[in-house]
Amino acid sequence: MKEKQKIRLGISIGDINGIGCEVALKTFEDPRMLEFCTPVIFASNKTISQQIKDLGIDIKFNGVRDAGQALEGKVNIVNVWKEVPKIEYGQATNEGGDFAIRSLRAAVTALKEDKIDVLVTAPINKKNIQSEDFTFPGHTDFLAQKLEGESLMFMVTNSLRVGLLTDHIAVKDVAKAITPKLIRSKVATMEKSLKMDFGIRRPKIALLGINPHSGDNGTIGEEDDKILKPTIKELFDKGTLVYGPYSADSFFGSNNHHNFDAILAAYHDQGLIPFKTLSFGKGVNYTAGLDKVRTSPDHGTAYEIAGKGKADESSFKEAVFTAIKVFKNRTEYLELTENPLKKQKIKRGG
Repeated sequence: MKEKQKIRLGISIGDINGIGCEVALKTFEDPRMLEFCTPVIFASNKTISQQIKDLGIDIKFNGVRDAGQALEGKVNIVNVWKEVPKIEYGQATNEGGDFAIRSLRAAVTALKEDKIDVLVTAPINKKNIQSEDFTFPGHTDFLAQKLEGESLMFMVTNSLRVGLLTDHIAVKDVAKAITPKLIRSKVATMEKSLKMDFGIRRPKIALLGINPHSGDNGTIGEEDDKILKPTIKELFDKGTLVYGPYSADSFFGSNNHHNFDAILAAYHDQGLIPFKTLSFGKGVNYTAGLDKVRTSPDHGTAYEIAGKGKADESSFKEAVFTAIKVFKNRTEYLELTENPLKKQKIKRGG
């Protein structure tokens, strides 16, 4: 990316029958957003035109064949398909899932080829995206395979960051999935992201217990005593500021989360219920640990309001701002750490 060029922000549109296109278009209906980045939406001119007409959104766009042709100061649409998909707002159709994945694949390819700098993904339906060619439970797992690094599902706001040890697995499988190796990996990924992506020099991390009351000294399960506690001690002794396990039921209610830079929850709902309760629609889903930056809003397809023009774009807009901020933080961090001797010479005027 050229030094003075605005960040190229790719957008996969998600389910065409949901609110993905709506929140993306509403975000950039405000022309001031074009001062922060150059949006590149992966869909087609006709699909976006229909959404604009149906939703009464006042926005103009520039159609391009390739993300590399995107123009600054414009909302750019990469024409990924020529056919005109049937849009059935509020319905979970196979066609809706198919076009969601086609948009995602095209966006990820552009991301890997550096034709876009960051990616914001609009919501998909985890059921209708499934096919012989796509068997991932969601965005995170797909991106983890296509991009380099160790992924971490990281829900973030300005004041709260919650990561997950396990994400899209059944509750009955959680305890056996959590191993010392997994804990070490997720804590390392979280710590690195806090330093590199959020500019926190010595991050403090809290781990939530697996069982109620973190097992109550083994009376409600032994996983916390046998797996979490020894691994936390091992990591702490090696210099990582990681603490716990904390009883999840009182951790957020007692405001203990304010004492840490991030919290690592044992499983999906343990982390996301308090996060979404406290974030009030301002939350962002960030896939930390990968070599590329990807964010998404913290909501789903919202079929019940799709096509009615009622969707709130706040979380999508926050996802855009977070992607831009993380990209800038990461770029600065890498510049400062990759060649420290060179930086010292520059500072000294040598």
